Amino acid sequence: MHHDTRPSAEVPANEHPSQFALLKQRRFAPFFWTQFSGAANDNLFKFAFTVMVTYHLSVAWLPPAQAGLVIGALFILPFLLFSATSGQLSDKWEKTRMIHLVKNIEVAIMALAAWGFIAANVPILLLCTFLMGVHSTLFGPVKFAYLPQVLSDRELTGGNGMVEMGTFVAILLGNVVGGLLVAEPGVGPQHVAIACVLLALLGRAVAQFIPRLPATDPGLRINWNPFTETWRNLKLARGNLVVFRSLLGISWMWFFGAVFLSQFPSFAKEVLHGDEHVASLLLVVFSVGIGIGSLLCEVLSRRHVEIGLVPLGAIGMSVFAIDLYFASRGLPPANALGVGAFLAQPAHWRVIADLLLLSLFAGLYSVPMYALIQLRSQPTHRARIIAANNILNALFMIASSLIAGAMLGAGASIPQIFLAVGIANALVASFIFLLVPEYLLRFVAWLLSHVVYRFKVRGDENIPTHGAAILVCNHVSFVDAVLLMAASPRPIVFLMDHRIFKAPVLGWLFRLAKAIPIAPRAEDPVAYEAAFAKAREVLADDGLLGIFPEGSITKDGYLQEFKGGIMKILEGAPSGVSWPVIPMALTDLWGSYFSRIEKDGAMVRPFRRGMFNRVGLNVGAALPASEVQPEVLRAKVAALS
Repeated sequence: MHHDTRPSAEVPANEHPSQFALLKQRRFAPFFWTQFSGAANDNLFKFAFTVMVTYHLSVAWLPPAQAGLVIGALFILPFLLFSATSGQLSDKWEKTRMIHLVKNIEVAIMALAAWGFIAANVPILLLCTFLMGVHSTLFGPVKFAYLPQVLSDRELTGGNGMVEMGTFVAILLGNVVGGLLVAEPGVGPQHVAIACVLLALLGRAVAQFIPRLPATDPGLRINWNPFTETWRNLKLARGNLVVFRSLLGISWMWFFGAVFLSQFPSFAKEVLHGDEHVASLLLVVFSVGIGIGSLLCEVLSRRHVEIGLVPLGAIGMSVFAIDLYFASRGLPPANALGVGAFLAQPAHWRVIADLLLLSLFAGLYSVPMYALIQLRSQPTHRARIIAANNILNALFMIASSLIAGAMLGAGASIPQIFLAVGIANALVASFIFLLVPEYLLRFVAWLLSHVVYRFKVRGDENIPTHGAAILVCNHVSFVDAVLLMAASPRPIVFLMDHRIFKAPVLGWLFRLAKAIPIAPRAEDPVAYEAAFAKAREVLADDGLLGIFPEGSITKDGYLQEFKGGIMKILEGAPSGVSWPVIPMALTDLWGSYFSRIEKDGAMVRPFRRGMFNRVGLNVGAALPASEVQPEVLRAKVAALS
């Protein structure tokens, strides 16, 4: 068993009204501003250097067209080489010590870079680009492994959303400030040098206030061979299939994003007929979209990790990437438009809207995936799993630039590349959701609880985020199980009447959810016993088991008698093990479309109660197994409904 180091007493479940409240707390704020200053400095340095080589310095061996690619490649190379080593160090050492080390290194690199800018020494600045890549490689695993150690499960989505939003705002500010400073006639490089050193010193000063945390795996022996350790990390990540497939999902997002980010300058110039300020505008819009999407994750999820948003994000990414192709065809030719002239043309607003929405949905897609990886990774190995993620991200980004380069070389236009990526995204996303049906199930549950119904959950802190438990609920409609899925922070396996599996859509959905069909003992004694054996297996694996003890959906809206199946499950527990039972009651579902209020059965009159019916779920405190009797449970559920 691992020990959870997260602060439970310190973080009551409902205390934080919003994710912004975290910025006032010492466990989050210094860390947030440390990573913010690091991301801003990385980008200020890289962008200023790129602009300097492209416009102000002519170096025969580094032509301007290649400068961006070379600088990008040098920055990404350390992620491939050293992520595995940095993941080990982050697991072995105390996180705060690691952050201080990384920030000290950053100050030294920036002092060297300052000299490089003032002396206009390109080889030194290329070396500093590689070293800043090393700095980011060391910081990456700490960044994501730190959060689950200081935030509760309920705060992870909000915390990740803040960090993701902060990172993109920092990238944006870094690029804008770097571009403005370096363009100052005569004194540009000196100002960039001063800004880089000041940002590094500021980051180091703020890092001093990050609270100390225990190391998660202090006994770890470091393997210094980056190649064998990279391979071992990828194998370690594959150990948990949901986590590994989520890593691939995030890497795909970076592939998708890298295509757009790398093509913005030429897209602005060749397709939109704009100047370099229009290219900056595209970057601003893209970053703002990701920031809004990242923050929306908290609003759209019930404070737990809501992976149902991932398919929603994927759909939006494809729709708006494909629309961007149609929006950017046949734009009127013009000479290098400034931002004002560019925005004066209505046709360009559709391009801007597509970019904003495409990146907003990319934010919705990525934040829950990051949070899921943090939640489901073993705490002792968390930083190494994040390192595996960084290795995969780097590989996917390199692949994206190679593929985009090959397509351009073969004569494809930039809008055609965007179209191809939009279509590929739909295919990749469908493949991931079929491999990990949990995403799709949560999406259906999210839609039902946000779009079809207005669903309010009370007492959801009583649903455990770890360990086995039996959830017991009244049975009012055909979608009860889907609503319970929406309320739970992790998957529930349901024991369900075998007849529901014959329903067209619901049957497919419950088979996907690995629900256990149960038939009455008189009808099929073998299937009856097998169902209970499977239910006990779910609990033995520390899973959540959902049951409806009434045995069937109510025909009159009243709570029926509870059958004895729950006792059979509890009696089968291994000696010394007792599974808690959590009573729950769905409210206001009787009379809705999916209930049996009509004489002809359910699902007859679609808008019987209009749209967006208010329905609820009340969750009671857990009962120890020793106190459970069918009539006691029925009384508890009745009191909640």
